[in-house]
Amino acid sequence: MAIAAPKAPSSSRKSLYLSGAIALAVVAAIGLNTTVVRIGSEADVRQQVFSPDAFGEAEFPRIKSFVTEKALDAATIAPEVLSDKVAAGKKYGTVSSTGAIMMVRVTGVLGESKAGNYDLAVDGMPADIKVRVQTGPAINGTDLRDAPSDIEFGAFKNQIEYQDAGSGINRAMKKAVLDGIDTTSLTGKTVEVVGTFRLGNPKNWLITPVSVVVK
Repeated sequence: MAIAAPKAPSSSRKSLYLSGAIALAVVAAIGLNTTVVRIGSEADVRQQVFSPDAFGEAEFPRIKSFVTEKALDAATIAPEVLSDKVAAGKKYGTVSSTGAIMMVRVTGVLGESKAGNYDLAVDGMPADIKVRVQTGPAINGTDLRDAPSDIEFGAFKNQIEYQDAGSGINRAMKKAVLDGIDTTSLTGKTVEVVGTFRLGNPKNWLITPVSVVVK
């Protein structure tokens, strides 16, 4: 004769039912709060990673407009720069702890190039001031990033990202301004340049351009 298996106590069955209901509720809640993200979509986490080049492409046009609007004739401001660089920086430039960013326009004849930086002979400039123009292939410094004064460290995750932002802007400038010019054979040519330089040594101006017109 078969012996029937003992039934689980009523309280045990209730506990099992309750546990099952809770598990189903948890699964349902997870489903409601889960978003399916397609690879490559705007919601893709990889699209949210900071891109220096995308940042530079977005920011350079307005930086160019800012610098062009603020740029003054280099020979005009040169005497004040030599006389009192701090006062000149406050009057004409964007104040920075590492030297004011000056916005200038200049016409001159390019001399010899060293590491992509051309000497620029400019009529009316004091003999004490050496002017050079960056043409690459590498564009150095953060003058373009710092010129408008509103691209601040606090908007970035860390110092590396902040530095990369400046590099991205430099690359965007090179693509827009310099890549269409044969920068290896400019010696002896007359150019019109609008750009920025950091006012550290008042006798040494290294201009990062936002526009270059070869005559």
